[in-house]
This record gives sequence, C-alpha cells and structure tokens, in this order.
Amino acid sequence: MHIHEYQAKTLFRKNNIQTPESILISEVGDASKACTKLGGDIWVVKAQVHAGGRGKGGGVILCRSVEKVEAACNKLLGSILITPQTDAKGLPVHQLLVEAGQSITSELYLGLLVDRQTQKITILASTEGGMDIEKVASETPDKIIKFGVDPLGALSAQDCENIANDLGLSGELTTQFIETLLGLYEIFISKDVSLIEINPLITTQENRLLALDGKIDFDDNALYRHEDIVALRDTSQEDEKEMLASEHQLNYISLDGTIGCMVNGAGLAMATMDLIEHHGGSPANFLDVGGGTTAERVAKAFELIQTEANVKGILVNIFGGIVRCDLIAEGILQAIDKVGLTLPIVVRLEGTNAPAGLELLDKSEFDIHTEAHLTKAAIKIVELTK
Repeated sequence: MHIHEYQAKTLFRKNNIQTPESILISEVGDASKACTKLGGDIWVVKAQVHAGGRGKGGGVILCRSVEKVEAACNKLLGSILITPQTDAKGLPVHQLLVEAGQSITSELYLGLLVDRQTQKITILASTEGGMDIEKVASETPDKIIKFGVDPLGALSAQDCENIANDLGLSGELTTQFIETLLGLYEIFISKDVSLIEINPLITTQENRLLALDGKIDFDDNALYRHEDIVALRDTSQEDEKEMLASEHQLNYISLDGTIGCMVNGAGLAMATMDLIEHHGGSPANFLDVGGGTTAERVAKAFELIQTEANVKGILVNIFGGIVRCDLIAEGILQAIDKVGLTLPIVVRLEGTNAPAGLELLDKSEFDIHTEAHLTKAAIKIVELTK
C-alpha cells in the first residue's frame, strides 16, 4: 500500500525526522492563506499523487509570488497528472502540498528496503540526491553506500554515524542524520514497511537536515496489524479494477495486451504470461485467482477481464491441487453462463481430476477450446486472438 508525501512526512515528524514547513490544501482559495502562514517569498506547490517523477510531469512547481502559487494550484487541482511512473491514464490530483522554499546546500538520498538476496533490511545512501536512484546505481554504483542491518540485531547510532561520515557529513549535521536514520528504521520495523525513502534529503545554509520528499510503501500482508495505516489509504489513486479484485480475494493488475489471463498461483501466472509473449501474443492482465478457487470468484474474474476494452480472448490456466479440476470446470461453466462471455476462450486444466474437468467443458454448449498442454493452449489463444 502506498501513501502520499504529506502522510509520509507526518510519520517522519512523529519519529524526529525534520521536514520543511508545509500546508495541505484542496481548494485554490486556500493558497494565499497558506503562503501567508508559511511566510517567506518562495514556495513550492506539490501535487499529491501515488507516483514518483512528479517534477518531470509538471506536478512540482516553484513559485516566487503568491499569484504564481495561486496559478499553480489552479492548474493542478482537479487535473490528471502523468509522470514517468504512471500509465497513460495518469492519476487525479485532489490535494496539494504548499511548502516553504529552502536554501539548499546539498542533496542526499536515503532509503531502506528489504533486500531479498541478503535477507536483511538494507540501508541505501548516496550523495546523488534528487536523481533516480536506479540511474545512479547503473551509471555510478560507487556513489551508493549499502549497509545491511543484522536480522538478529538492530541499527545502532554508531552504524548511522559511519554512514554519515561516508556521506561527508560532520558536526551538527551528523547528529541530525543519526536521528533521521534511526527514525526511518523505527518506522520501517514498527509499521511493516517494504520501502521507505527520502529523496532528496537536503542540507541547508542554516545547517539543517530536512526531508524534502518522502515515500513509504507498506506490506499489504501486514496491514491487518495497522489500522492507523489502513486509514491513510486513498482509493482515488488506485486502479478501479484492481481495487474491486482485492475485495474478492483476487490479485489483478491491468496490462496493455489483448489476451486476458486467469490463473491460480502467482508463479504459474507469470509463466503463463511469458509463454503467451513467447508465442507472439501479449497478456492483457495479471490475474491470480488463488488456490481456493470458487465459482463466484471465477465469475468475478471473467467479469473483470471482459471489462478491459483491449481483450480479444481469454486463456484459463488452472492447476488443480487443493481444488479438483472437475469442480473448477463446473465453476467456469457457471461463470460463463452468468457473465455472458462472448470472447474466444481456451482452458488448460492440469492436476486432480483434470480429464474429468476437460470432458465437462468439451461437452458443454459453450464454445470452449480445451487443452491439457500449456504450450498448445498458449499457441491456440494467440491464434484465436489474431
């Protein structure tokens, strides 16, 4: 689950991480009031959307007068923002963060993530703040500092001080950095975070260390433990189909292809999509219906797939383990009858009672192509959609 920058900064401040003064607004009429309250003569207007690259998409505007702040708010509020990290549809802008300008002397990057290779919470730090960390990693990897926290231990102040020294910080800035990094680590472990980053983390002429931006992603599987985090969810930033799918225990992600996929198991779903690509097709979605597939869930899956305008056919690939293939076949028939599916459909069943399931589908009144072999099924649906 993602949250907005202003929400991340609220968590930062609760954990002794300094941020610039800012005011959240949702109406243009509040812009001048915000400027007056913040003071100064330079402000930054930031669109609050669940995507990075806002500056490149025109969602971060530096303003040197109240009139320009009002113009920026008028331009952004109610608009759709497209950034390098959104799809072509973009994301709606309902709120803006008006932030006091800062006298920046340097920009750093600081983040924590779960490194699956080392199986540790890993700290990433760099003097190349303000840039895409992926670009820094590929072009100048020597400028990235990595530190893995011992899973059986904890992050110490000395660890933080060592990283600060590697970043070239000293004196009061080192003290602030230690407090900042310890605060990030506390949020990470206490709120079941999967990624947290500040980019950029700035130093100022006043010798302050401030989080100029903030991003936090939470582990969905642990949200049941954090009602306060769930309350921060902004469904206007989520794909409508993906949100509907989650309500029915379906894992669904829209893609740009023409072949709808319905599979049980994330790994099998990925393999199915790769096979479709290999044989000249393109998947229209990732859809994992889970191990305990029911007729109702299958019907909802078909309904979701059929709402995608670009879908020209559907490939169903089910491995019957926990649920028997003949029961899955019955569910597929009920779902097709309920949804009124008219698209070409290829069904591949494997596992418990697979022959019986395929026989049920072959004898049905619906035009269903069945295959026991996945490669043949993929080739068939590609042919039908072309």
